[in-house]
Amino acid sequence: MTGPTTLHLRAESKPLEHRSALTPTTAKALLDAGYKVHIERSVQRIFEDKEFENVGCTLVEEGSWTETPAGHIIIGLKELPEDDFPLKHTHIQFAHCYKNQRGWEDVLSRFPAGNGTLLDIEFLQDESGRRVAAFGYYAGFAGAALGIQVWAKQLLNPGEEIKDVKPYPNEDALVKHLKELITEGVKKSGREPRVLVIGALGRCGRGAVDLCLKAGILTENVLKWDMAETAKGGPFNEIIESDIFVNCIYLNQPIPHFVNRETLANPNRKLTVVVDVSCDTTNPHNPIPIYNINTTFDKPTVAVETTEGPPLLVVSIDHLPTLLPREASEAFSTDLLPSLLSLKDRETARVWVDAEKIFDSKVASLSKL
Repeated sequence: MTGPTTLHLRAESKPLEHRSALTPTTAKALLDAGYKVHIERSVQRIFEDKEFENVGCTLVEEGSWTETPAGHIIIGLKELPEDDFPLKHTHIQFAHCYKNQRGWEDVLSRFPAGNGTLLDIEFLQDESGRRVAAFGYYAGFAGAALGIQVWAKQLLNPGEEIKDVKPYPNEDALVKHLKELITEGVKKSGREPRVLVIGALGRCGRGAVDLCLKAGILTENVLKWDMAETAKGGPFNEIIESDIFVNCIYLNQPIPHFVNRETLANPNRKLTVVVDVSCDTTNPHNPIPIYNINTTFDKPTVAVETTEGPPLLVVSIDHLPTLLPREASEAFSTDLLPSLLSLKDRETARVWVDAEKIFDSKVASLSKL
């Protein structure tokens, strides 16, 4: 007779990552459903340890997931720290190793080496093929917010880098700050900024558009593009004619470049900020091949070498929603909860059966290398 299923929330190791796959609200729902929930202590998680303890979770030491029984399910968000020891557990996380990202073989091979399993959150889908949980909305929301901040910084303090971006306590505080920046930027430049969002019909794109409108950018200056507008194939002059370009697509096949170094060499270019929310930096089919590194909250931009026009900066942070970690975590974890509640029936629950099939097919591809 087996006992209750145990979920172990590991502390995130990525610097400046404040989000959480579980929140006190969703952890309590799991406890009420008969699950055991272990929470690693964390000083950087937006939720304090006592918030989990108050709802009945068992607090354990940071990093203790490596020593827990193999039957415990380890849940987290970002990638595990780089290492090479075999993984014996089932892990629920974003692993970023299913689309031929740089080093994917090293990441994936650790699971079969230890008889472990990866149930990648990015590939959990409902009956219609839609992802059951994603940070897309808040990724787009935060990405557009940073794009506006960088645009304003370039106008108000030319040549001065934006550094050490901190999370906001709530959405209202963020929007208030952005409205102030836009007002100052418009006074300095004499015109309203124009923002082009590609992928505007998806979760991520809707977040970017909503942020722009809430921050006070004129509706007619927020260009909303999706597959219909990009069907003709890029590069697109409309991008370099905008002040801020926010890329929100889900890349799953080769497509023509949206913008490249040749199109940037235009003396009439207005574009000064690219926010690559999709962050397919190491993907060989990246449609924005003008940079090659991910940026971070402590150094959120990378400069692009250009021969014409104003300076151009790229924001390519791969955990943007941590700009609003509490709201983003609550929304994400609430969406993931119905799937987590079915983990006790993992062998028959469709979402987990399908996720394991994907894992098995990816592992099989390792043997073909």
